[in-house]
Amino acid sequence: MKVRPMKNRSGLHSAMAKPARSTFRGLALLVGAAICAFAAADGAWLTKVPAKDHERQNPYRGQDEAVAAGHRIFLDHCAQCHGEDANGTKKKPPLRSERVQQEATDGDIHWLLVNGNMKKGMPSWAKLPDQQLWQVTTYVKSLGTQTAESRH
Repeated sequence: MKVRPMKNRSGLHSAMAKPARSTFRGLALLVGAAICAFAAADGAWLTKVPAKDHERQNPYRGQDEAVAAGHRIFLDHCAQCHGEDANGTKKKPPLRSERVQQEATDGDIHWLLVNGNMKKGMPSWAKLPDQQLWQVTTYVKSLGTQTAESRH
């Protein structure tokens, strides 16, 4: 006697349904990861910056020595997550984005360095001297935006 596989509710034979469910789960995980990556770079942290910090002025803005010092500090503390070129990595956002370069003030970036955003994986760097935090801010703001065309 020949045994026929039973059909499930979707009309698929049970042997075919398992790979389909596995593929669907994999796709759902991929979409979920993409949503999380987008959420991490959504800039929600900008809404948490107090007005007094948002308006703070960078005492090192435009100083070449501060840009160079900030670059060295960036390589030591930030490049592992944001990339040596600050274009971001698979899980961490680029710092050459319009949000960072045009929407965020120097005070916003300084506030983020001091307070971090652990829900998104950004540690606080408050252990560094304030001068170094402003130098990193100066370096980051010196990068400008990089379009998709200029990355290739």
